[in-house]
Amino acid sequence: MTVLVIVGPTAVGKSTLSVLVAQELTRSGRTAEIISADSMQAYIGMNIGTATPNVEERGGIAHHLLDVWPSTHVLTVSQYQEIARAAINEVLSRGALPIVVGGSGLYVAAILDDLQFPATDPEIRAKFEVQLEELGASAMHRKLALVDPAAAAEIGQMNGRRIVRALEVLEVTGEKFIARLPEPVELYQTIRVGLEIPREQMDERIAVRVHQMFADGFVDEVRTFAVEDFSVTATRAIGYTQVLEFLAGECTEDEAISETIAITKKFARRQQRWFRQDQRITWLDYNEVGLASRVCALLGDDTKQ
Repeated sequence: MTVLVIVGPTAVGKSTLSVLVAQELTRSGRTAEIISADSMQAYIGMNIGTATPNVEERGGIAHHLLDVWPSTHVLTVSQYQEIARAAINEVLSRGALPIVVGGSGLYVAAILDDLQFPATDPEIRAKFEVQLEELGASAMHRKLALVDPAAAAEIGQMNGRRIVRALEVLEVTGEKFIARLPEPVELYQTIRVGLEIPREQMDERIAVRVHQMFADGFVDEVRTFAVEDFSVTATRAIGYTQVLEFLAGECTEDEAISETIAITKKFARRQQRWFRQDQRITWLDYNEVGLASRVCALLGDDTKQ
């Protein structure tokens, strides 16, 4: 059976579209359930800043992998892969259509393609993270270049997280880190839809979303956490570090908003570049009239029981 996949940059309307598609399928007699491929939405209590759909926004459709782990949990891609695949298989076993929705290309690939991740060791990773903090990303990149030049050539000099991961893999496994993903091999039959949006309109939507987040109480949401409540993976959620800096008196609220918008725009551009490389994706205008019906039409006979 088919898995529907909806991808695209942040703030483009993926979550809303997935619910509309599921509702339209329901009216035609087919059950659909949504699998989130957004790792940050899996953290409990981090809802405003990650744009986690609330009960009303879920439109009566079952959602999986929302509000799963506390913010202190260190989440790995391999763990997310395991839980998400189990959810997909459970939905398929009921004869329903899984709709995988997300903006992280790595997580979408990890869930749906035959990707295997090297073992991890928290103590070894922590050691390299301390070194990263003390020496800086450039120095750590030079260190990586000495022991794994191929990985260093693929990883940006300021990408501290991937530099640490490459060094960790080498020490844990004794094998070089493969910095580039292999050609995809699908584990599921998929129909992949990407939402296309002009950059100017994407930037406008991002700015509107961030301002709305702060108006909806984003600062109060972050205030409920202590700094130590955020794991190293949870702190990667855009906006949370900026709000923590505001709460610590290190910047104004307007500066936190502006920085969140700027970082989100850069992130959205990276998302677009990643997904553009996947030839399996059918690109549709995010603002197309009757978009949900268009997606359902792509499913063809698979929308029937």
